[in-house]
Amino acid sequence: MLCARPATPEDFDGFKDLARLAGPGFTSLQVSDDRLLKKLKKSKASFAAQINEPGAQIYLLMLEDTQTGEIVGVSSIKGAVGTDGPYFNYKILRQTQSSKAVNRRFDMDMLVLVNDYSGASEVGSLFVKPEMRGTGAGRLIASARYMLIAGAPQRFSQTVISELRGHVSEQGESVFWNAVGRPFFRMDFSEADEISAQTDNEFIVDLMPSHPIYVQLLPKEAQAVIGKTHPAGIGARKYLEAEGFDYDRMIDIFDGGPSMHVKRDKLKTVRESRVLPAKIGDTGDGPALLISNDRVKDFRAVSAAAVINDDHIVIDAACAQALKIKTGGTVRVRSFK
Repeated sequence: MLCARPATPEDFDGFKDLARLAGPGFTSLQVSDDRLLKKLKKSKASFAAQINEPGAQIYLLMLEDTQTGEIVGVSSIKGAVGTDGPYFNYKILRQTQSSKAVNRRFDMDMLVLVNDYSGASEVGSLFVKPEMRGTGAGRLIASARYMLIAGAPQRFSQTVISELRGHVSEQGESVFWNAVGRPFFRMDFSEADEISAQTDNEFIVDLMPSHPIYVQLLPKEAQAVIGKTHPAGIGARKYLEAEGFDYDRMIDIFDGGPSMHVKRDKLKTVRESRVLPAKIGDTGDGPALLISNDRVKDFRAVSAAAVINDDHIVIDAACAQALKIKTGGTVRVRSFK
């Protein structure tokens, strides 16, 4: 059985392996070993803390094969972005100009640097090992984040965002960055991406142009990738859209990938999940459901067959063991469609 659970420093080797497999452009994982370990320690402290409002916490979830102990996936939630340093996106604004004298009208898109999402919670770092794709593993580790949010909404902001990876080649080249960022930063994409991952992004404030950039003046190949998702992230985008996220012409300033958002209380999992007491028994031909133990510090989430009755849910012994609950304990549950 696959189980999503809080990360610990003991997961370092598995976490490092996932970071290596993720490759260029996956900013949140392309950091030094020391930074990876620091993330794990900060996550452990965040899960353990008594939180009544969102802040600079990070909640890392590991997807573990309970039979082998292998770490096969990861995802995360940041309590609030922009608390430790600036958080910027490009917003695509449309400007219309017309002239009666020549009977012409022009609609032009501009990239404007904004920090509209400062203070929002962010879901990200979604990655599963290549051999696990198509097995439901990605969906489980993605959906587990929303079960955590549903069970402890006070820890997260009213707005939840997600940045999807834009088009970056296997060699670490971004045509968007080459057109928009390189002229001002005098560095290639991989260097800027690394600095962004390992600092508070103050260099963006120092070097990024404050005036709008007209999209039509960019090379055609750069225009073509604006707001487009990296092929490896198409599945992640589908998960986000199914959960209620929308793309509203906000993009990442490094690779031009889309930034999506949703109101926390409009997340599908927040709206549709239920809390029920559990009984351990025969689940028969019950459907596979998304089930969590509805805790924070000792959070667990699985996809397992279960039967919902009028006032309780029946789960099998393996599910109960993975969730660390006994008969009479409560679980949070929602359909896994």
